[in-house]
Amino acid sequence: MVDTPWTRRHVLSLADFTAAELETVVQTAVSFREVLSRRTRKVPALQGVVVTNMFFEPSTRTRSSFELAAKRLSADVINFSPGTSSLSKGETILDTAKTYLAMGTNLMVIRHQEAGVPMAIATEMDRLKTGVGVLNGGDGLHAHPSQALLDLFTLGLTLNPDNPSSSLLVGKKVAIVGDILHSRVARSNLWSLTACGAEVHLAAPPTLLPPGFGQAFVDQCPLGIPRSITQHSTLTPALEGADFVMTLRLQKERMTQHLLPSLREYHQGFGITRDRIASCQPTVKVLHPGPVNRGVEISSDLMDDPRFSLISEQVTSGVAVRMALLYLMGFGQAGDRLETANVGVGL
Repeated sequence: MVDTPWTRRHVLSLADFTAAELETVVQTAVSFREVLSRRTRKVPALQGVVVTNMFFEPSTRTRSSFELAAKRLSADVINFSPGTSSLSKGETILDTAKTYLAMGTNLMVIRHQEAGVPMAIATEMDRLKTGVGVLNGGDGLHAHPSQALLDLFTLGLTLNPDNPSSSLLVGKKVAIVGDILHSRVARSNLWSLTACGAEVHLAAPPTLLPPGFGQAFVDQCPLGIPRSITQHSTLTPALEGADFVMTLRLQKERMTQHLLPSLREYHQGFGITRDRIASCQPTVKVLHPGPVNRGVEISSDLMDDPRFSLISEQVTSGVAVRMALLYLMGFGQAGDRLETANVGVGL
């Protein structure tokens, strides 16, 4: 059961999420994970609700996951493709959003290469008093909340498959390794993991992890939550005794300068391999948000080893977590229909 009431119309960032709100998402995802294990993997929770996926940059996992999640909830889905839209004719992003609003959209999932676009659309929806909810599917270097939430859910499942909870992360050491400077996934995970009591260690070359990066997060926290963030310019201290290692893709498309001598040298210094995780806890698990540059961020043999790798589990968790988010955000849109749906879902 979920005891904490959900009051958010939009999910744009995890910066101001409390531990209780994060746990609400996790527990709701637990219920939908059970639904996805049934022979009939569909519930009428959002029947009649229209979900529009507006992805202005390429995506495989996130877009497909949101589409499947919406369909599993019986929502109607509209997929936006910028290449075949009126944007090429000069239409603005806000006018595009208003077009889908006029079609009856209730929830919008927005991904854009520029930070702030989902917030701008959410602000406009609020100004117009539409009641439409906006979910950030990833914006620039800013945030990717659903990815961090599915990571949190995956960690909870790993720690206790029978009773996953975000509270299990208290005191756990999580190493985040790689292109932290350009990673919206890292930023969102920093907010969620530290809010749940995890001790986060960042490791990357200085060009990908500026001095004071971690402390800046602590200083700008909008909530009075103690946050444990330590950063390193070498890999070894970050991995020592780690319970989990999250390695990040080199965001080459977002790098505007030559920040690394070569991919080979990066792998030699910061690539995650079997030998390097030997200093972690014996039960260590490795995560990666994907897509993966094999042999760069992580060795292929480690990536494909189910004894250590949670990468496939992350993808699977994504559907349940995104169902949970759409459900929680769409609760006010679906009205009384959800009371019937709750009986079957266990919420």
